[in-house]
Amino acid sequence: MRRETMVISELQFNSQGLIPAIAQDYKDGTVLMMAWMNQESLEKTLATGEAHYWSRSRSQLWHKGATSGHIQKVKEFLYDCDGDTILIKVEQIGDIACHTGARSCFFNSVQMTY
Repeated sequence: MRRETMVISELQFNSQGLIPAIAQDYKDGTVLMMAWMNQESLEKTLATGEAHYWSRSRSQLWHKGATSGHIQKVKEFLYDCDGDTILIKVEQIGDIACHTGARSCFFNSVQMTY
């Protein structure tokens, strides 16, 4: 059995056939972004070593960085204990993961006061 098939059989997709995938910088642990994957994007990611996602807004496969050059080279592929969330540790080429031009999509902060 191919590696891609073995991994995919362990995962739990939602009713739309998608699973959340978190991209994290493999060197410093910064959470770069969250996107969705389907079976095809998972297969492409595992086969090529570069992150592929499913664009819900465009309803199409999306090779991260194909137009911007800011690709994500996969260094480690993990999934959680329930098999319903993926964590991809990546080398972010160009150091920009967000479509806004920011390094990380997680730059909005809420001040907590207790």
